[in-house]
Amino acid sequence: MADIPALAILLGNMMETISYNTDLIGRAMSNDLKGLCDDLAVLKASIKHYPEWQKDKGAIKNLENEIRDVVFEAENAIDTYILHASNQRHRGFLARAFHTTESASVLRSLGKRIAQVRAQVQNIQRSDLPSIGLDALQFDEISYMRTKKQTPLFGADKVIGFVDSAKDVIELLTGRSQRQSDQLEVISIVGMPGIGKTTLARKVLSDPMIDYEFFTKVFVHVSQDWERKDVFLSILTSFTRIDEAMNRMSDDALADEVRQRLKYKYLIVIDDLWSNDAWDKLKSAFPDNKKGSRVLITTRNVAVAHYANTKNEPYYLGFLSPEESRELLRYKVFDGNNCPEELQAYEAKILDRCAGLPLAIVVVAGILRNNSKATHWWMSVAENVHDYVAKNDELGNDVIRRSYNHLPYNLKPCFLYFGVFPEYFEIPAWKLIRLWISEGFIEHQRFMNMEDVAEFYLQELVDRSLVMIGQKRSDGRIKTCRMNNMLQDFCKKQAVEENIFREIKRFDESTSAPYSSSHNARRLCIHPHNLEHIKVKPTGDYVRSFLSFAKEQIQLPQEHISFIPKAFKLLKVLDIGSIIFSRFPAEFFYLLLLKYIAISCHFKVFPGKLSTLLNLQTIIIDTSLRALEIKADIWKMPQLRHLHTNCSTSIPKGKEDSLINPNLQTLSMISPECCKREVFERTPNLRKLGIRGRLGTVIEEIFDSLFRLNFLENLKLLNEDTTTRLDSLPQEYKFPRNLTRLTLENTSLDWKYMSILGKLQILEVLKLKNNAFLGRYWDTEDGGFRCLRVLHIGRTDLVVWKASASNFPSLRSLFLRHCDRLEAIPSGLGDISSFQVIDLYCTNRSVASSAKRIELLKLRLKAEQESSKDSSFKLSVYPPEY
Repeated sequence: MADIPALAILLGNMMETISYNTDLIGRAMSNDLKGLCDDLAVLKASIKHYPEWQKDKGAIKNLENEIRDVVFEAENAIDTYILHASNQRHRGFLARAFHTTESASVLRSLGKRIAQVRAQVQNIQRSDLPSIGLDALQFDEISYMRTKKQTPLFGADKVIGFVDSAKDVIELLTGRSQRQSDQLEVISIVGMPGIGKTTLARKVLSDPMIDYEFFTKVFVHVSQDWERKDVFLSILTSFTRIDEAMNRMSDDALADEVRQRLKYKYLIVIDDLWSNDAWDKLKSAFPDNKKGSRVLITTRNVAVAHYANTKNEPYYLGFLSPEESRELLRYKVFDGNNCPEELQAYEAKILDRCAGLPLAIVVVAGILRNNSKATHWWMSVAENVHDYVAKNDELGNDVIRRSYNHLPYNLKPCFLYFGVFPEYFEIPAWKLIRLWISEGFIEHQRFMNMEDVAEFYLQELVDRSLVMIGQKRSDGRIKTCRMNNMLQDFCKKQAVEENIFREIKRFDESTSAPYSSSHNARRLCIHPHNLEHIKVKPTGDYVRSFLSFAKEQIQLPQEHISFIPKAFKLLKVLDIGSIIFSRFPAEFFYLLLLKYIAISCHFKVFPGKLSTLLNLQTIIIDTSLRALEIKADIWKMPQLRHLHTNCSTSIPKGKEDSLINPNLQTLSMISPECCKREVFERTPNLRKLGIRGRLGTVIEEIFDSLFRLNFLENLKLLNEDTTTRLDSLPQEYKFPRNLTRLTLENTSLDWKYMSILGKLQILEVLKLKNNAFLGRYWDTEDGGFRCLRVLHIGRTDLVVWKASASNFPSLRSLFLRHCDRLEAIPSGLGDISSFQVIDLYCTNRSVASSAKRIELLKLRLKAEQESSKDSSFKLSVYPPEY
């Protein structure tokens, strides 16, 4: 079905562009632009609520294409003129005079194009759309979001079904049903797309029996478009941090590195293996250490399963039982509660036609969830489910399309945008949210921060089972996410159809085919190994986004990088962190519409001319150097919301008349010398602040200004002068009052100052990275850390730690890293009812033993209180011999 309502976002973006740039376009166009805005407002209000159930799908498709063409034409005209007007403004007097005739001609051309667009808009409104009063079209999205936030999804991580299948696979892996072999064996799970192979593999991997049997467990995706090196690097991330030296290693060297790491009994899960060749290229990395190690493969190809496992028959995954199907549907729709009696007849009909296929049940549940008690809605779904649920190769796409068609208009472009990322890419939620905003997918809402709206959208897509959570933050929010490959394939195909983006995966240098075929594309996501072909001077008059995501970085000649701004003059989003810049190309300063830029670099100074890019919202700089100077006056960039760097960065203080930037929310990392009162007075709505550099002599001055940041939630203090200890911490009233997350590193404080942090009223996450606190003894004081949920302690010389449950009444997770001198974890922590996680990395045997005693205590309490909601406790220890 066509997607007319999603075009409302395109219209909203263009209206916003007009309102932001009317001064550039000039008074001569003000009446025409005001008229165009009025026409677009009526069109937007109409199409947002155009009835998608219309029978004449051909007419809807034609109308959709007509509206899209009109909007794109208007956007192209306005953006082109804004770029021209901006360039004219920045020219010198003589240059402006020389180009006066040209400017007049461009202005006349714009006037004609706007008049034509207005005529087309008015014709569409008269001829094709129903008359709808604006008052009837108000959509209180904020109230809806607030209601949703009050009823979070129940048990989002729970896996329904596959109970018998999990037992069968565990027996195959452990040999419990027969004599266990000490030789390396390969077990294969085979099933059709959407049957739940990945879900079953993850369920098996998290089973306590597997925890007991295998010291090392690793889950790695392969899929159809895979790179041998990426697979080995993914495995190695389970053991160590991937540094630059590893990234430069050859495939064979990485395979040898994997073999060296797999010295204990291990279980490797290779998910979505497509070919015999892929197995041949991977298997050499998995040694037969004669300890009963196993490799578990999931594949949709029976031949691949037989090829990888010649000794045993593959395990064929069947459909869910009727009971499991019912449980899964009710879990997804009703948060695990019973289905109302009046809906059970429709429920039975839906389940019968889903035929036990998990993917079908899950996405149908996503359609039902927001109308979970509406009888007419259940009846409609039950009557039409046979149109898209059938056991054939097109099932996945049919089910996904139905789910896509029932998404609210504002979620559709956000959903399709997942296709720009590589397959199985772990997408940082913060990056995704920044991109959505810069792409114009997030509409302004009164009284709500755009980042909060975008985070809500992401959670909505997760709740609808269209996006999977990769990792969660310590506070339970989404840290990373990813998408099932079937869903991602759909996103890519649908995105091309709707001209959302185009993926460049192959390149023919003789014809420059990828770029020429993308002449009308709005966004390009280019496959990493094609980046070197930028040198062919691509063209794309209407490209607004240029994206490339890769684990490896490449360095292109400066003149080739300069081809990007020359080819794509209307760029608004530029994410090319996979290209290393030796200097910032001057040509990039002509991208005056740019909203988002993410780059990697080797230079020390970011030029002052950056401040001419007045539309910039997000700047992300990843450098190999320890310090960076930004000469641009960021206080003259009114749209700037986020400045991310990975090193100590100096920013200008600005002149005395510098304006306040109410939009700026992130400054990370900046140098201590920049943390002056006048800087923080200009950032009243700052939510995240990272400070990196020599903290010792300026810490008091920093906190004299920090307390003014009433909205600051996340603070990181990273000291780079490891020879100097911080003498003390300021009193708790000097900390920002809304601080919920605090990270310290190399501050070398005495443990007695923990009592100050304990008095922070709403602190939830405290990360004490390497050498944050030093000293052999810590006696936790009473009355503190009332809200602390997560405590992370990195490398330290701490030996004795005394604490009780009353010291950390809300603690949920404890992470210890390289605490090799610590004698024990305080046993009193086991009495904390909310305590669920202990994660140990390179500690010692005595600490591991104390953790195991706490684990036994929690298990005993669980057995005694079977009705307790605190039903899980997880202990992780590495290396396993501890």
